Amino acid sequence: MAAASFLLSPRVTLPLRRGSRLLVSCSATSPSSSSDAAGGVGFQGRVGFLGLGIMGAPMASNLIKAGCDITVWNRTKSKCDPLLSLGAKFESSPARVASSCDVTFAMLADPESAFEVACGANGAVEGMAAGKGYVDVSTVDDATSKLIGKRITSTGASFLEAPVSGSKKPAEDGLLIFLTAGDESLYKRVAPLLDVMGKSRFYLGDVGNGAAMKLVVNMVMGSMMVSFAEGLLLSEKVGLDPNTVVEVISQGAINAPMFSLKGPSMVKAAYPTAFPLKHQQKDLRLALALAESVSQPIPTAAAANELYKVAKSLGLADQDFSAVIEALKAKVQSSRH
Repeated sequence: MAAASFLLSPRVTLPLRRGSRLLVSCSATSPSSSSDAAGGVGFQGRVGFLGLGIMGAPMASNLIKAGCDITVWNRTKSKCDPLLSLGAKFESSPARVASSCDVTFAMLADPESAFEVACGANGAVEGMAAGKGYVDVSTVDDATSKLIGKRITSTGASFLEAPVSGSKKPAEDGLLIFLTAGDESLYKRVAPLLDVMGKSRFYLGDVGNGAAMKLVVNMVMGSMMVSFAEGLLLSEKVGLDPNTVVEVISQGAINAPMFSLKGPSMVKAAYPTAFPLKHQQKDLRLALALAESVSQPIPTAAAANELYKVAKSLGLADQDFSAVIEALKAKVQSSRH
């Protein structure tokens, strides 16, 4: 990984929008000259989307609503049905999607799934060829991303890693942040599609840098959530109203949208899933491995990771990551016995 690239100002490209939504002309044939006149941004070709979970489904849905020709696949076929009703096509394997599309996006839950869907039996690699592109928007470690990229490019196709910062609601609203690295020409080619799904995009250079940036961001987020949970519980213990704590924080320098969004539900011990706790713990695990590979201590993140592991052991893996507060409550209860 080229560490020097993080010291340079990344190219930040903000999406072109009309009102609150970007207008895109997606064509499977030659681009129409009228699309620019209509204020749209053109993309020529068919688009594949692999993985229709909590993030992939709304991302693919936004592409369909923008007029793109979308072909989808998911391990559980029933998850494709809402998108098929919007006009998407279905193929029976990642290989068939990649074969039938010009550019294929993949949003999988973890490195193992991302690699299997790309490189396993009937994986996307089998359908790739020169002129095609593969954009992996999953959160994986840099080694996995580089391996997938190597397999994809061995077919003559182009590869771009593009993990996202943002959870369910930003995905639904088309307000994700793309952290891309890899083939720059592919980045420019799919920029109109990224702008449908996101509010901004960064190009970070070599494959691995996007994955590393995402892990750094999610490492900070996971640690912040643990500290916030500690603050809510401490305030309650000393007789303060935790809802007032949320309000006070929202007015100051440490305000973060995450606190205002999650705080009221956490006070009520409700954790509607926007970003599953198991995925936050996975990202902390990967961040710890990344830090170990460059001999960088991250003790705060390591301590946070242990609490997420406790929360998983309490059966909270599929709850929102804010449910980590329950691990702290469990520690209090265990200390009383």
